[in-house]
Amino acid sequence: MIGAADAPARLPRRVSARVPVLVATLVLVGAVVLSVAVGPVSISPQALVDALLAHLPGVHPSTATSPVDQAIVWQLRLPRVVLAALVGAILAASGATYQGVLRNSLADPYLLGAAAGAGLGATTVIVAGQDSRLILPVAAFVGAVIAVVLTYVIATAGGTRDNGSTILLAGVAVAALLTAIQTYLQQRNIADLRQIYSWILGSFTTASWSDVRLVAPYIAVSAAVLLAHRRILDVLRVGGDEAASLGIHPERTRLILVAAATLGTAAAVSVSGLIGFVGIIVPHAVRLATNASYRVVMPVAMLGGAAFMVLVDLLARTVAAPTELPIGVVTAAVGAPFFLMVLRSRRSGHGAL
Repeated sequence: MIGAADAPARLPRRVSARVPVLVATLVLVGAVVLSVAVGPVSISPQALVDALLAHLPGVHPSTATSPVDQAIVWQLRLPRVVLAALVGAILAASGATYQGVLRNSLADPYLLGAAAGAGLGATTVIVAGQDSRLILPVAAFVGAVIAVVLTYVIATAGGTRDNGSTILLAGVAVAALLTAIQTYLQQRNIADLRQIYSWILGSFTTASWSDVRLVAPYIAVSAAVLLAHRRILDVLRVGGDEAASLGIHPERTRLILVAAATLGTAAAVSVSGLIGFVGIIVPHAVRLATNASYRVVMPVAMLGGAAFMVLVDLLARTVAAPTELPIGVVTAAVGAPFFLMVLRSRRSGHGAL
């Protein structure tokens, strides 16, 4: 199932990106405003605007908003919303990229071993007692990058030219190996299981502006590279030979795209944990809505992924208040049925990459 490559016979129709991007932007703005305003303490729209304006350089609004409300907006809710938006945007964009590069509609950002590598890195520092807010994200980031590099090295060792299926199989093997090591560490350190699973299931509970500053540069670089290659992704989806005939170096381009998507994914999971299905749900939803090329799919998927993750985080922290649901549980509840729908459509021959 996973190893089968999709080879569409033709490129999707070209449509204007203006309207889909505008709609996705409005949805994202609405999601951000709603998420910042809703919580245990109700924040009025006026108080929300005042709190935001008060932190803009050179702006000194006269406001009756209390310092407590301003602190809730600026120090607690807004960094959480911004971090969720960044994570959702890059996971959606990475999923769309892997689906195009590997020509597989079921590919997601974790398929090449990033999740297993990040999980092993996080587990290692937790059981070693070094799980500080600085070391844990770094360990998860390094683990994810090493896992994908190892996958790519193994897949290209034989010199295969069009090796999308080989990369998928190598990713499955690497993920299985790293997961086995992680399971061994968990079994040897039962006392740390609760903390390990809490990280694996994903959360933005402890999000802060320092987390935003930590991952924003990596996500920005990754997003810029993916956006710059969005037209080339349409060509790669048809096949390596067709891309080469148009003057594109398929293997080099795949390497650049996989590296950029991996960089963004690793940065995202380092601060959020392993949040699944975003890279499948959002790109496919965008394609169903637009039936468009990557020229439209990529920017709309980024905006849609950001809005989706912000709303999922809002649902996770309010549906069972005062406790919070792990975000991975919410995305799995939404994503599993969606995944089955995509699989059924793909098998019937009607699924679009």
